[in-house]
Amino acid sequence: MEQRRLVPELLDSLEATDPRAIRSRRDLRLINAFLGNERWIARQAREHSNTIRHLAELGAGEGTLTMRLHHTLPSATVTGLDLAPRPLKLPSPIEWIRGDFFKTLSATAADTCTGNLILHHFQDEDLKKLGAILARFRLLIFAEPLRTPLTLALAQLALPLASDVTKHDMPASIRAGFRPGELPHLLVLDPNLWSVEEMASRRGSIRLIAYRK
Repeated sequence: MEQRRLVPELLDSLEATDPRAIRSRRDLRLINAFLGNERWIARQAREHSNTIRHLAELGAGEGTLTMRLHHTLPSATVTGLDLAPRPLKLPSPIEWIRGDFFKTLSATAADTCTGNLILHHFQDEDLKKLGAILARFRLLIFAEPLRTPLTLALAQLALPLASDVTKHDMPASIRAGFRPGELPHLLVLDPNLWSVEEMASRRGSIRLIAYRK
């Protein structure tokens, strides 16, 4: 398939209260449920709970995954990072840092970093910069769109039921997504320092977990 191609996603330009944004976020919740990425991330966090003391989630958005991880890791600190304000529904023990996580992530004491469908928003050179920030972490858990013709074909089957924003953003996300081997390269995860596992799900996700050696 062609190389990564990034175009602005419509949802990113809409106010949170815009009816089109509200409808699109509803679509995203359904897409997330279908992909199962949040369940997978929570499962990985649970399996490594004995080593996780502080987990940071990039692009935490509405806080759905943040809350799931808070319940999965009751003895750990969980911090959500996003440009959006803190969601009102978040339990008080959860930390929230508003701002550009390229600037705020370094200020956290987190040892684990995760994100769901967030890294594909960034150009290759930005991912390299993020990788430099992530170099001090012990564990990375990410799930992103799998960039294949089959994933695009699956998306086309769902699009007739989606909003106009999702009809634009969903294919755009896939075209900006990743194929196996690309994320470790773009994040500059040195194989001498990191053990990396990647899994491509049949539903259209590429999943990465990396451990510091």
